Amino acid sequence: MKIVKLDETSKQNILSGLLKRDPNQYDSYAKTVQEIVDRVKEEGDKAVFAYTREFDKAEVNETNIRVTKEEIEEAVKSVDPKLLEVMEKSMNNIRLFHEKQRQYSWFDSKPDGTILGQKITALESAGVYVPGGKAAYPSSVLMNIIPAMVAGVGRIVMVTPPGKDGKVNPVTLTAAHLAGATEVYKVGGAQAIAALAFGTESIPRVNKIVGPGNIFVALAKKAVYGHASIDSIAGPSEILVLADESANPRFVAADLLSQAEHDELASAILVTTSMELAEKVSKEARLQASKLSRSEIINKSLDNYGCILVADNMKDAVSAVNEIAPEHLEIVTKNPFEDMTRIHNAGAIFIGEYSSEPLGDYYAGPNHVLPTNGTARFFSALSVDDFIKKSSIIYYSKEALADVYKEIDFFAQAEQLTAHANSVKIRFEEDEIQE
Repeated sequence: MKIVKLDETSKQNILSGLLKRDPNQYDSYAKTVQEIVDRVKEEGDKAVFAYTREFDKAEVNETNIRVTKEEIEEAVKSVDPKLLEVMEKSMNNIRLFHEKQRQYSWFDSKPDGTILGQKITALESAGVYVPGGKAAYPSSVLMNIIPAMVAGVGRIVMVTPPGKDGKVNPVTLTAAHLAGATEVYKVGGAQAIAALAFGTESIPRVNKIVGPGNIFVALAKKAVYGHASIDSIAGPSEILVLADESANPRFVAADLLSQAEHDELASAILVTTSMELAEKVSKEARLQASKLSRSEIINKSLDNYGCILVADNMKDAVSAVNEIAPEHLEIVTKNPFEDMTRIHNAGAIFIGEYSSEPLGDYYAGPNHVLPTNGTARFFSALSVDDFIKKSSIIYYSKEALADVYKEIDFFAQAEQLTAHANSVKIRFEEDEIQE
């Protein structure tokens, strides 16, 4: 990994490099995605079946596009019992964490005859996109479905591309079943997102679409936003480790590689106050990478988007972290909890040398669907909040409105909205005549 002295130039170079990975920068794909979305909106099932045949080489139709109970039972039986046991424990941790995020309706009644409040309502439906292919990511299935379940969403639909045999990856299907998906459909790519947003003859539309995917999926979510809500337009994975001379270079290198193996576009950055640590981590990263199964991907990721920034002091290091706003942030310093209080922008924060990033990916409980490409400056992790709506409740008695209607009238007149003013005044016309 290249070692760079942290200054304004090197920091800006890092930021501009990371921005190139943003799905919003890939305009060359946007036209193709829009064509797919428009065709699914217009043709429904016909387009979905055709695209599945073209892109996934699988034959689906109205009789087999929805996964059956028999297919689910077959999938569950085929999964390693040890994996099932670990998934159950992970699910329990995820559920317990997200249950603490629940919000409840509240009402504030006052003696003056007013009642104000907020009504919490779960979304009626949500769609979860899960990538297909040879790899299976049951952890992402759990992370997307369980918050919706905890929120109280009644209909949770999973879509995922089938293999050439027309089947869904059994581990993915098992995770969906255990987490509580109510329906699973064999469709992927931009066409799946469009089907969820607009509905087809076989796939009823949903209110919100969440879940990771490739550039076509990301841009399709962007294209349908407004017809359905979305979680975010996620980019490649990121990790940033903030460390000082107390950190173990072997641990730090291993954690950086844990994200670099995701994708050639993944970003792995170390920000440290120790040149000695920087040099040891750089050597250790190459040594460990050479022994790992995805070494080719890791090396390309480190060459293109890996970097070690050496700061003069912790204040400058923390400032750089806040500007980069990483998806995953590990703090491995002498005073990690103190340093954590100065962090304003990060998707998830892992504190101490034994809180490695994969702990959050698989097991601890907090959601691993996190803001990327600097959007941690204004976005949060996927949560129960993503699957609820908040309605304001307003009640005024006649007496309560009588005390304030003239002020409302004055305010409305100031905006030249006379119908607004009339709406409150008309209720007291007879009272004013009698006076």
